[in-house]
Amino acid sequence: MRALVCSELGPAERLSVREVPDPEPGPGELVLDVRAAGLNFPDTLIIEGKYQFRPDLPFIPGGEASGVVSAVGREVRGVKVGDEVVAMAVSGAFAEKWAVDADTVMAKPPSLEHRVAAGFGLTYGTSYYALQQRAKLQPGETLLVLGAAGGVGSSAVDIGKAMGARVVAAASTDEKLAYAAELGADEGVNYSTEDFRERIRELTEGRGVDVVYDPVGGDLSEPALRSMAWNGRFLVIGFAAGSIPEIPLNLPLLKGVSVVGVFWGAWTKRDPAASAANFAELFSMVESGALHPQVSAVYPLDGYVEAFGALTGRKARGKVVLEIA
Repeated sequence: MRALVCSELGPAERLSVREVPDPEPGPGELVLDVRAAGLNFPDTLIIEGKYQFRPDLPFIPGGEASGVVSAVGREVRGVKVGDEVVAMAVSGAFAEKWAVDADTVMAKPPSLEHRVAAGFGLTYGTSYYALQQRAKLQPGETLLVLGAAGGVGSSAVDIGKAMGARVVAAASTDEKLAYAAELGADEGVNYSTEDFRERIRELTEGRGVDVVYDPVGGDLSEPALRSMAWNGRFLVIGFAAGSIPEIPLNLPLLKGVSVVGVFWGAWTKRDPAASAANFAELFSMVESGALHPQVSAVYPLDGYVEAFGALTGRKARGKVVLEIA
């Protein structure tokens, strides 16, 4: 089979597409014929050795995919050859076939084509956990989403609207804000051209926002925290800007704000039943039309350098997907 292989840590230019042996399912595993695989910001960190998990070299990157089950191992129950499923793990998805733990697999919603389903799990799983379990977002509250046109950011806009919040999208260009508006954002802030705090003050009539969803970090985090209402919840999702901000702790004290970490991957392992319940709710919202997952950029497997560049250059709007078959 063809696969994208990381033999040495570094940028995407060091990866290569090559022929590797087809995988065989071990006990509790299945083999997925991959139709499409989602590319996420953690993938850019994993290939450079900068993520919490470091697979042994050489490895096949990619943490989520959609496809058709082609083989099942011993002790696998509830999944059979021919089932259309989505799967999530740390690595291995950027290949024509993927041997994956059957416990990570879920039936693909019929209404989602493979390229959309491939990019749904990590982004929507992260954002729903963040807004539902961590922030306990309530109808009528104001949600500020930083990096609102990116993969996780756009999913937070979509979910926030479905949960009844007023969503304020923040992005670096008017084009990205227009994309967030298509997903349902009520207001927009261009933090490249506008006074960020003044604009939030205007939009909230001086009250501030109830929840901040921050996958960006860098210079945006502190002004976003300063723009929060009393009893607000600041969600720490990630650091796409590249730097981890140092927040003065007097700010949460003076504003009565909770700074809340969101490590979705660790939570899914600690509470798999709750994670499964979240996905059941998400898939139900997809089927009812309450959620509108989008894929804005699709690349062939051989176009991996451009695909990774769309993420590292923060050019992507919505989800980036590699179409394998």
